Amino acid sequence: MKNGGCLFHVFLTLASEGAQRALQKRRDCANQIHKAAMAINNSILAEMEVPESYMASLPKSGRLGVGDSIYRYMSTIEPFSPDHLLDGLNISSEHDALEIADRVEASMHVWLKASMHTSKSSWDMVKDLVADENKNQILASKAETLLLCLKQRYPGLSQTTLDTSKIQYNKDVGQAILESYSRVLEGLAFNIVAWIDDVLFVDASVRKRLRATQQRMCMAAIFAEQMNVTASDAA
Repeated sequence: MKNGGCLFHVFLTLASEGAQRALQKRRDCANQIHKAAMAINNSILAEMEVPESYMASLPKSGRLGVGDSIYRYMSTIEPFSPDHLLDGLNISSEHDALEIADRVEASMHVWLKASMHTSKSSWDMVKDLVADENKNQILASKAETLLLCLKQRYPGLSQTTLDTSKIQYNKDVGQAILESYSRVLEGLAFNIVAWIDDVLFVDASVRKRLRATQQRMCMAAIFAEQMNVTASDAA
């Protein structure tokens, strides 16, 4: 009877571990699909033209867009670490993350626009313009890196103001279909990963409680057996 119970318990454990491995494998597959769909969606959005209405709504300067603290870090701290910068920001929700993403993206386009500025002037002014263009290009590159890092930290982040504007004014049917399909697939894969994570978390909690219960039952069985041996010896 005891051996049968042990074998039954081992069978249940192995079956559960097999199901857990299979679920983890599906989770990994869904995660890879999510990454691929996100990359495709980002690529399609990057190919879409920036609407004139969005460019007209940009702040007067990149510094005004991101704020003094972020601008100071981007323009003075070397080497630039987007992770370190994000760690220092007070991001308590995805809403805060989306707000920062909008500000960084807007400033990035301000700097890109400024870096393409050309003017015929004296040599000294030309040198100043070249220096400013290089600085704007560097800031725009840093803003792009920061935006990518932010989206990686918050994979379920809603679309930015620029993305929404691009989709609204896009006239390319092929791009519209690819963007829509990849966005739906990205959201579905993200939800599947989240659901499996929840199941695995509950499974781990149940396993922990089960092990604690088994330990108590083993201790109780050992104690009862010792009591029986003591009673037999006394008789």
